[in-house]
Order: sequence, then C-alpha cells, then structure tokens
Amino acid sequence: MRETLKQVAAALRDAEIPFVLGGGFAAWANGAPPSDHDLDLMLKPEDADRALEALAEAGLKTEKPPEEWLHKAWDGDILVDLIFRPQGYEIDDDVIARSPFENVESVRMRVMTPTDLLVSKLLALREHEVDYDGVLEVARALREQIDWDDVRARTGHWPFAKAFFTLVAELDIAPVA
Repeated sequence: MRETLKQVAAALRDAEIPFVLGGGFAAWANGAPPSDHDLDLMLKPEDADRALEALAEAGLKTEKPPEEWLHKAWDGDILVDLIFRPQGYEIDDDVIARSPFENVESVRMRVMTPTDLLVSKLLALREHEVDYDGVLEVARALREQIDWDDVRARTGHWPFAKAFFTLVAELDIAPVA
C-alpha cells in the first residue's frame, strides 16, 4: 500500500494536481497506528477528472462509481479513493493550504491536519453508518494535535458529532467544552 501511495502521489505531482493525503494514512502520517484499509486522497472537485486520468496514465485501473463524491482507482487489489465532495465538508484551496507538507515514505505531499481529519470523519457519519471506531481511534491517537474547539465549532450542528463529544468526554479523550 505504501508503494501505491508513492506511485499515485508522484503521478498527481507530475500532473500538477494539488491533493491532500486523508483518511487512515493521514492519521498514520500524523502519528496514529498504521492503516491498511485503503488510500484516501482529497482534492478539489474541479481536479477530480484530471486526477483520475493521471492515475489511469500511471497504470491504475480507474472507475467513476455512481456516488457523486469520489472516483476510484486500483493498483492491483489496493484501492485508492479520490475524494472531492466529502459529506458536509468542502475540499478547497484553504483546506489544501493549511495541510502541511510532510515526507511520507520519502515522498513530499500535503497531509490533512488532525483537526480537519476529525472534522471530515465526524461529518461523514450517517444514520445507517454510525461507526465510531475509526473516529475514536483518530481522536485517541492524535488528541494532543487536535484543536477541539475548532472541531466543536465546525461540527456542532451535526447530531452524530454531538454524541461523539459526549463519548470522548466520558472516556477522557477530549476536554469538556
């Protein structure tokens, strides 16, 4: 999976498509346990089709699934999600600019901040997809790096985020508001 990350990062860099490493690999790059689920790359909606083309040119099998918020690419059996319209969250120049450059597997790329990562994970929770495992893992592993007030301000309207804050307060993961 790490080799695939290097390959897709290089392909997007060479195509001059700005992206941010998100999901479990962003959590790992920020100090959480390693992820082995898939690769999530966050990019602006206007760059999504070009990014998919760049990955196809790099030899990955590509797909535009019926969901209107992501494209998919495979390097063998390794899935790469190109996420450009995450639920309740806009990937724009500001998100990209505040994501610092890191050397991930010796490749320089932007990595989503722990605060943005947690916001995106909380806003992705839905009534039929209420799974706090991944969100709690990020919160516990990266709690010192998270701006909890910012996360509360940006997710306070979301009922699943409200339940999450009760949970992390009771578990002593996050300070009480």
